[in-house]
Amino acid sequence: MTIPSPAGPGDSPFQIAGRTFTSRLFVGTGKYATYDLMRDSLAACGCEVVTVAVRRERLFNEQGKSLLEFIDLSRYTILPNTAGCFSAEDAIRVARLGRDILEQLNNPGADWVKLEVLGDKKTLLPDPAGTIEATRELVKDGFRVLAYSSDDPIAAVRIKEAGAASVMPAGSPIGSGQGILNRNNIVLCLELLKQGDPSYPVIVDAGVGASSDTAQAMELGADGVLLNTAVAHAKDPVLMAHAMRHAVLAGRQSYLAGRIPRKLYASASSPWEGTISYIPGE
Repeated sequence: MTIPSPAGPGDSPFQIAGRTFTSRLFVGTGKYATYDLMRDSLAACGCEVVTVAVRRERLFNEQGKSLLEFIDLSRYTILPNTAGCFSAEDAIRVARLGRDILEQLNNPGADWVKLEVLGDKKTLLPDPAGTIEATRELVKDGFRVLAYSSDDPIAAVRIKEAGAASVMPAGSPIGSGQGILNRNNIVLCLELLKQGDPSYPVIVDAGVGASSDTAQAMELGADGVLLNTAVAHAKDPVLMAHAMRHAVLAGRQSYLAGRIPRKLYASASSPWEGTISYIPGE
């Protein structure tokens, strides 16, 4: 399958965690019905980075097949994910396990991690204190940390101050499909995180349900979007993957182009002056 390049007019490659990428779409590898479907969906997304939960019990399916057998390591950079961790200690241990695995595979993502320290199993919202603690320790250990955060701007700033290479505020709870619930908070996160460093990468992570959510996140000024469930659980995952690829580009271009201001009243597309009046009977 040949996938057109996601780059387009007005867009450019961006840097995150010391690496340069063309696609601004990061895609997860969980929840797919089969590994074959996952492989085809990743290709359709046109992504260059895929996240993998590295806890040992998640690397193999019921048939004993390894997830990594279906990921082209020459094509994708793997972003190890500490999904399912509910303490800083557990997240640090899993991050180190991911590094060991990727070093054996010679994958360039061995020294970076998508950090998740969750607060509880019902909401899957991040634990701010645990995230900051784990970020500090992992940075000391040589990791480039991409940290999952809530959309609380102050919590996001504190995580950046702890040394995160990127902060990834949630649009809404993981897997909820609710989209961007609080646009203003995402905008505030972007403003505060990029204050003094406009190139600091901010990725909207979690809650995307459709391509319109992805485009909206990009239109707000996010540098990229990370998603999983919206594609993996779509009725047609491969088709949804194509939609997400286009949405990231469309949203980015719309942001760069600059939207018109919102107004309370209508504004005619054509000028009133010089119009021809029709008088009945003439």
